[in-house]
Amino acid sequence: MRVLGIEGTAWCASAAVYDTEDDAVFIESDAYEPESGGIHPREAAEHMGDAVPRVVAAALDHAEAAFGADAIDAVAFSRGPGLGPCLRIVGTAARSLARTLDVPLVGVNHMVAHLEIGRHRSGFDSPVCLNASGANAHLLGYHNGRYRVLGETMDTGVGNALDKFTRHVGWSHPGGPKIEAHAADGSYVDLPYVVKGMDFSFSGIMSAAKQAYDDGVPVEDVCFSLQEHTFAMLTEVSERALSLTGTDELVLGGGVGQNDRLREMLSEMCAARGADFYAPEPRFLRDNAGMIAVLGAKMAAAGDTVPVADSAVDPDFRPDQVDVTWRGTDESVSRADAGGASDLRGAEAVVELRGDDVVKRRVPKGYRHPELDASLRRRRTVREARLLSEARQAGVPTPLVRDVDVPEATLTMQHVGDADLAAVLTAERCRTVGRHLARLHAAGAVHGDPTTRNVRVGRGGYATGNGGDNGDRGDVDRTYLIDFGLGYATEHVEDRAMDLHVFEQSLVGTAETPEPLIEAVEAGYREEGDGAVLDRLRTVEGRGRYQAATESESASQ
Repeated sequence: MRVLGIEGTAWCASAAVYDTEDDAVFIESDAYEPESGGIHPREAAEHMGDAVPRVVAAALDHAEAAFGADAIDAVAFSRGPGLGPCLRIVGTAARSLARTLDVPLVGVNHMVAHLEIGRHRSGFDSPVCLNASGANAHLLGYHNGRYRVLGETMDTGVGNALDKFTRHVGWSHPGGPKIEAHAADGSYVDLPYVVKGMDFSFSGIMSAAKQAYDDGVPVEDVCFSLQEHTFAMLTEVSERALSLTGTDELVLGGGVGQNDRLREMLSEMCAARGADFYAPEPRFLRDNAGMIAVLGAKMAAAGDTVPVADSAVDPDFRPDQVDVTWRGTDESVSRADAGGASDLRGAEAVVELRGDDVVKRRVPKGYRHPELDASLRRRRTVREARLLSEARQAGVPTPLVRDVDVPEATLTMQHVGDADLAAVLTAERCRTVGRHLARLHAAGAVHGDPTTRNVRVGRGGYATGNGGDNGDRGDVDRTYLIDFGLGYATEHVEDRAMDLHVFEQSLVGTAETPEPLIEAVEAGYREEGDGAVLDRLRTVEGRGRYQAATESESASQ
């Protein structure tokens, strides 16, 4: 099969021909380069109108020269997400070609194509996929017939975030390569670092970077530190996703993935875990029609085509809306049994059993700058010890802390539970987690990373400072919250809603039937918590950054 792919979600007009027999991809691209600032949607659409006919003609000429007349068996196009005016131009061209060539039409999700091209070329089975592109940044894994969102940016895409700084400095598009070049001569300065479970935020670090530049910090130092912080955040949440799912494969996608420092961090993290890492060659990382053609061929082979009349573009097309028809329904990114005491390695710490106690040591992360790493390990150790105690006083079952060694980032704690919740999921246990989170929030704190791997279930052990759920008997099945390293004191309803969001994301990404479990969590929270938090949770859920129509796509691709 040979498929013509057409890409044009924002800034790059591209056409490609993919030959499935030889696994060969020809790509012709024409990128829009604004004279100043970021991408202007009207100018981008004008560029798309001029460039799409040229790149398509070049791709068709290649197909005819290589394979003869009637070489194309299907036409695939980027259906979304992206800038509406650009998408409509590409969609019109694809429909016209499908009719003219009398071949099937395939509508491809741009984000899924970024991830599938890496999976295709790596040969991995079911990896965690990190997409680091302009208007988007998220972690996805295939589970129950769809790509599930494991984590995402809660404000702006990583490329857009970097571009906001470069526009402030006065540099032209694209900004990412300029930051990378100036970072080579920079030194470390402290900037905000925001990770919430497997979600993350870039707004604070961008504001701080601009302020540092305005205050006279050398631009090289700001660029260096921007990379060290933002890419360490992406690497950390990727490791958290590997730990949650139990997979040992990570694929990188998106234009920001061309940055050498980001690829270096991810590679080092995976090597330390014994995981495999793959980043496609640069022509498949930036926006390109090759990935559209490759995924289009898989979809066409599965019969997943679209009638012209039903092929409208969707600027807000989320990857978790795509029914993945080209993969087996029994495949899943979730491989962890997440079971008993032998599973002693998490995303940031190793745990050693010592009788009735556990020793948890936050290990140094070689991918992080030494100053940043030392600061995070120290702060999280102190914070966890304090919040474990405060949570117990609020009636939340947690381990007793025996000893705190701050210089070594080590806690000695009571060993609780027989298994992680991930291994023994039930609706009633999830309901109990909802009640625990409500009590914690009422006490003025959030957990920060309440996934199914950070809840322990089992018998024995003293539960809470005041009895709490299940009393203090040693013969009842208890549900404990553990690993408070990302927690903090807060009264904000948004932070509380994020706690619930993180837990529910972990259910969606790993559970076989997450819906009744999510209902149970929220029912438990409703019993003891503030209803306004559940209302805000609905807002958080609708805040996905795949909605590219809401702002212009970045430039760091």
